[in-house]
Amino acid sequence: MEREIYMDYAATTFIKPEVLEEMNPYFTQYFGNPSSIYHISRKTKGAIDMARDRIASSINSRNDEIYFTSGGSEADNWAIKGIAFANREKGNHIITSCIEHHAVLHTCNYLEEQGFEVTYLPVDEYGFIKIDDLKEAITDKTILVSIMFANNEIGTIEPIKEIGEICKQRGVFFHTDAVQAIGNIPIDVKDMNIDLLSMASHKFYGPKGMGALYIRKGIKIHNLIHGGAQERARRAGTENVAGIVGMGKAIELAVQNIESESKRLIFLRDKLINGLLKITGVKLNGASGDKRLPGNINVSFEGIDGEVLLMSLDNLGICASSGSACSAGAIEPSQVLLSIGISKEMAKGALRLTLGSETTEEEIDCLLEVMPGIINRIRKNYT
Repeated sequence: MEREIYMDYAATTFIKPEVLEEMNPYFTQYFGNPSSIYHISRKTKGAIDMARDRIASSINSRNDEIYFTSGGSEADNWAIKGIAFANREKGNHIITSCIEHHAVLHTCNYLEEQGFEVTYLPVDEYGFIKIDDLKEAITDKTILVSIMFANNEIGTIEPIKEIGEICKQRGVFFHTDAVQAIGNIPIDVKDMNIDLLSMASHKFYGPKGMGALYIRKGIKIHNLIHGGAQERARRAGTENVAGIVGMGKAIELAVQNIESESKRLIFLRDKLINGLLKITGVKLNGASGDKRLPGNINVSFEGIDGEVLLMSLDNLGICASSGSACSAGAIEPSQVLLSIGISKEMAKGALRLTLGSETTEEEIDCLLEVMPGIINRIRKNYT
């Protein structure tokens, strides 16, 4: 195969030309420290303010509720640790799900070592938490519920608005890791009763190492990073101006095209899923239809070693994954797949394909053309 086919957009995206163009002057021409008072610093501070406005607009929040971070993992850590330690006098109980990103799960594991109690809600065969389980889990000691907006491996979109309503009724803070959702599906933090929301720039064609945390006005939360007075004295450190500018431009572009791009990706996603399901011994993992991220496909092949499959695809110039990029190299099968009832054998034969702005129908056809042969060869070698 002469061309490269990239189908791992959930791992990361490229920086769009318009984003890079807006970033470039802040590497060289407008390099002033935003905390200084002279004119070149006022330029960088103004650029940060504009980016903050763009991000706030994308989720219907106030601009002073947006705080820049180094990425989604920092935002998750800050939201969960910050709420836990700031509200310890109210309670020590946190609720999350068993299929969260490691940035949430490992943070909750850490808090358990600090004396907090954590409930890990199970999910059904499609990856949804059960609302009744959430209601039953909330006690008078519960201070935070953290449920991801959409799963990074199987694409399942959780009932976020319903969860937000329950948390509001019970007086519990609600955080959602929206790293995979932001820029792919509409988000309204007010309508959905979201108190804290994490995002990462490189998931929507912005720069890596750049993220943000939405914190609803008036919430009591401890700082994660201490030092200077940047980010209104809540997140110390000289700002990554170029990264912030790029993130702001990237989210603006993503939200502008969200409806049309979603329809396009859903068409390609469903065509790819339907084609893959024609192969013997294949199973779709996760939800379907509008309960699944537009560009997410996750399937398991019976009698297949996932690592061998990925190498076979790579030899043909096709970039894919078996799950979360943060778990690359893990020997054990995906905890997400095991949590939805997939056997260890089928979980080891999992393939995640995620589509994006450069994905074409021609690429879908190409993948569907080569997949049956690849699967047959691998199975033949393993029998």
